[in-house]
Amino acid sequence: MKAFDKDEKELIESIETEDWASIDNLAEEIAKARQAAEATLTKSERMNIRISPRDLKRLKIRAIEEGIPYQTLVSSILHKYLTGRLKEARD
Repeated sequence: MKAFDKDEKELIESIETEDWASIDNLAEEIAKARQAAEATLTKSERMNIRISPRDLKRLKIRAIEEGIPYQTLVSSILHKYLTGRLKEARD
């Protein structure tokens, strides 16, 4: 049996302690996940990048929160930015 890494252990613990809650907008979340999946399926080229361990951990956490693989989240973010649908927050 495969040993779990730190992130996997934290995820398992959060599930066992019932830290998860149902969402009110399930249809919207499903639509977002479907759109991200479709964007992933249309990929045609590979890209490798270097990212700090801290940022990668945050990215993986956010992907878990969104319910999608972290590579899919990165692809979705890049696509939204390049199509003008992702804007920098102005505080």
